[in-house]
Amino acid sequence: MADTAHMGGVYQATKKNGEVYYRSSLTYRRRHISLGSYSDALLAHLAYRTASRLIAEESPLTLDDYRPTSVLGFEKWVVLLNFRDNGIYLGTPIYIRPRFFYYYMSPNHVLKFDTDDLFYYASHKIMRRGGHYFVADYGMQVNIASRYGIKNYAVQGVDYDFLNGDQTDFRRENLIIRNTYHGVRTVTDKGSCRYSVRIHVNGYYKVGIYDTVTEAAIAYNKAADILEKNGLRKNFLRNYVEGISPTAYAEIYSALSVSSKIVHYFSE
Repeated sequence: MADTAHMGGVYQATKKNGEVYYRSSLTYRRRHISLGSYSDALLAHLAYRTASRLIAEESPLTLDDYRPTSVLGFEKWVVLLNFRDNGIYLGTPIYIRPRFFYYYMSPNHVLKFDTDDLFYYASHKIMRRGGHYFVADYGMQVNIASRYGIKNYAVQGVDYDFLNGDQTDFRRENLIIRNTYHGVRTVTDKGSCRYSVRIHVNGYYKVGIYDTVTEAAIAYNKAADILEKNGLRKNFLRNYVEGISPTAYAEIYSALSVSSKIVHYFSE
């Protein structure tokens, strides 16, 4: 068992099974900051010393100085540097710039967001699976793209795109959203752009293909209405169609046809 009396920032602790481990922490600008837990007291002390160097007045250390061999984790490295340079302690690996901020997934994988999103991502840790980014929200994994009007089934280059070509740049000025409606996807039919609609019941059901995105959005609403009137107990989200009067909406709604599989869902 190590003698931690002369090791700054190190506190001995014991797990429920009796195993001894060591916690490392420091206090900076009146805030107590945990630096992590370690199996070895010396490693815990080295983490404390590294963190102390990071936050020291006139410290020359930057994010570029981080090395994978550092005893201090990368996320904590980012958090401490942001606290040092910007005076704000955040629990997620964010570094604030004048008009936007970086969210560091790793030293070489960085996302960019508007400052309007700072409060949200300061309290929501971003995870990555495949090419998608998620946060845990109310016990569920939520795709961050949904915050910007991008549906889960949306196709980049068709339904949305990044203006500067950078797929890690989620600043709103960089996002081009071409389709924000539930159940609607853009398709190419004989060289022209049309809109395919599907709705999820037990699996996806095709509603139809329509000439305009407005017709497609209304067709989705009509299919949802029919299914619920037929007794399907599912609260479908409806599309809010902007720039159209109630009279015009009603006329389009009445004229649109939807798949017979939707109309006769329970008679199959």
